[in-house]
Amino acid sequence: MSIANPSTSDDLGSAAQRERRKRILDATYELAKSGGFDAVQMRAVAEQADVALGTLYRYFPSKIHLLVSALGRQFDEAAVRLREREIPGDTQADRVLYVLKRMARGMQGDPKLTEALTRAFMFADSSVANEIHVVGMAMTSIVTHAMHGGVPGEEAVDDEDVAIARVIGDVWLSALVSWVTGRSSAAETAAHMETAIRLILRD
Repeated sequence: MSIANPSTSDDLGSAAQRERRKRILDATYELAKSGGFDAVQMRAVAEQADVALGTLYRYFPSKIHLLVSALGRQFDEAAVRLREREIPGDTQADRVLYVLKRMARGMQGDPKLTEALTRAFMFADSSVANEIHVVGMAMTSIVTHAMHGGVPGEEAVDDEDVAIARVIGDVWLSALVSWVTGRSSAAETAAHMETAIRLILRD
């Protein structure tokens, strides 16, 4: 079974549309980095991205659509970077933990951005199903790649790998929510993830 690069709206439309969408998501990141979830207002995003408010709503029907799309792009970019390298570690658990710890450090280094993206993911309803799917597919790609260490490649991924990766993705996102909402510290979150992954990926 092959895990393809998750398809996002970045792959669709004309070059001008893709560039406009990129500007919108870039503006979203900048506003979230400086002010968190509350700072990402549709009018502010439109002004910073230099697009009409009506145009913004045609691309993203709501703030939640916008922020979950930004989370999907963040995960998708991480998946692309990881596919270019072999992942260190002697076991599947070691490699998955290596990747997820690197991702967690990056997200904890931008706490306001992470808070905004994670809260949007928490608040998303069925209308955001496509954007949620992109996040899930990117996370699955990241974990399955780590499980195999980049060798012999994605073609080695089977249905069981995908099922395991989805469970790990769910646990990781749940741990991220606990950290963002203050229910656990960064150290507690990391310890919880290590316990869960070593239980799931017993070699």
